[in-house]
Amino acid sequence: MLNKTNTLSAIALAVAAFASQSASATTIFDSGIPANWSCTGSCGTSGANGVVGLAPTGGSQYGWVSTNGGVNGVALAGVGGSGSATTGSILRSNLFTANMNELLNFSFNFVTSDGAGFADYAWARLLDAASNQVALLFTARTAASGSIVPGFSMPVPSVTLDPTNVAIIGGGPAWSPLGGDSGRCYSGGCGYTGWIKSSFALQATGTYQLEFGVTNWNDNSFQTGMAIDGVTINGRDISNPVSAPTSLGLLGLGLVGVALRRRRK
Repeated sequence: MLNKTNTLSAIALAVAAFASQSASATTIFDSGIPANWSCTGSCGTSGANGVVGLAPTGGSQYGWVSTNGGVNGVALAGVGGSGSATTGSILRSNLFTANMNELLNFSFNFVTSDGAGFADYAWARLLDAASNQVALLFTARTAASGSIVPGFSMPVPSVTLDPTNVAIIGGGPAWSPLGGDSGRCYSGGCGYTGWIKSSFALQATGTYQLEFGVTNWNDNSFQTGMAIDGVTINGRDISNPVSAPTSLGLLGLGLVGVALRRRRK
């Protein structure tokens, strides 16, 4: 039998559950790369480091991918213009379910020591459960001037960006994931973007995975990387797709409803 004490306990459970879910959504990389994510090449997590401070979404660490320690054959097919990709890295999320029109949100910071004709690039893609591309969310590419997203010879982004025009903050960027090229700069175009917020409305209900990648272009020298954080679906942490806090929260609210109905009788 539910009494006043039970009702208050249910309310407390619901509030705590939703608070926990909200907190985890902004601290996805605080304990490292989630165990159910996968990396090809070089990926990791870091606190504020060099030119890349913590993301505005909160948390004490962010995730990153880097061409430093990358592997051959990591690139997007059919993009980039004249030249070819060489070595790179990919970070993929676990599978997660989401509903049509729910918002996929994350922040990124593109960092490069390369420039001129060696236009390294990074990207984010939404994939289905079979790893087929659903949407190329954005690309970011080394350029001496103009917007870094999408960069020259690259597709128009599918996401909404904040800010909408992404300029490079020039100079040799000091950032540990660049390895020996941290603080170095090859010609015009090297630097970093600062944190950029992105948002994408899902076009259909389904099961998805998120991919972040970066690749060298034309050579393997002067490394490039990208920091990522605040990855959510409508505020939910995608690394915990069947969320116990959410389930408990809904259970708690259900118990509250039952209790209130009984008290009215």
